Amino acid sequence: MLHAAPAPAHRTMPPMDMDRSGLPRRIICLTEEPTEVLYALGEQDRIAGISGFTVRPARARQDKPRVSAFTSAKIDRILALAPDLAIGFSDMQADIAAALVKAGIEVWIANHRSVDGILGYVRRLGALVGVAAQAARYADALAAQVDAAREAAARLPRRPRVYFEEWDEPRISAIRWVSELIGIAGGDDIFPQRAAASLGRDRIVADDRETIEAAPDIIIGSWCGKKFRPEQVAARPGWADVPAVRDGQLHEIKSPIILQPGPAALTDGLAALQRIVRDWAERQG
Repeated sequence: MLHAAPAPAHRTMPPMDMDRSGLPRRIICLTEEPTEVLYALGEQDRIAGISGFTVRPARARQDKPRVSAFTSAKIDRILALAPDLAIGFSDMQADIAAALVKAGIEVWIANHRSVDGILGYVRRLGALVGVAAQAARYADALAAQVDAAREAAARLPRRPRVYFEEWDEPRISAIRWVSELIGIAGGDDIFPQRAAASLGRDRIVADDRETIEAAPDIIIGSWCGKKFRPEQVAARPGWADVPAVRDGQLHEIKSPIILQPGPAALTDGLAALQRIVRDWAERQG
């Protein structure tokens, strides 16, 4: 089982004369992953506001004001916090970014979609706040955990076929980093070609026959903030003979640990995938 990478020691805010360095001192985190990374690097004092969907680390919800959802934000409240930088993720936050830019706020929208992209993001964010060396060590520790998971998977006697469902209506299959993590954990994503698409609409599985014919051994649901209902999946017309349904291999991984393109996916998310794949392999004898 993976364990969270060790976080560097806590750093206090730099002295006032470091303002001249251009390092941001009041950051709005529009998604969870910059918050998680900054806390891990001991740079949480720079955070002025966070996403309402933030759950990692848990103390951030007590420490910091919540100023955004994912596709919406309280622009007036953000401006009242006097940030010098806002950090978000993907085209889904383009409208928020545009509103902040028009208000004179500098914005960084990351758009990484792979395991390597997550590791690169950690390094870039660390460099942005002046702790490049610490961020590199943290990213290296995360990468080592990924490598260890890959080595463990190589010892499995069989690799299961895995269907990962990000949403149920319409059915949306795994995004790229999730598909890669399935492979690292020892499984094979049944829709790797869809995983290459960055947008959810391009990963819609419109015809259930595709999934049925792919015959996944394992089905994993992570319905992006909504409880996964395996009984509803099992009751879908034609799914009764799918190996995963027949054998009761329907599992949930909570979206905060797998659908955020940050460290959680490489630690807790990957660990959850490993447990599911390993348990399946052990049942095969």
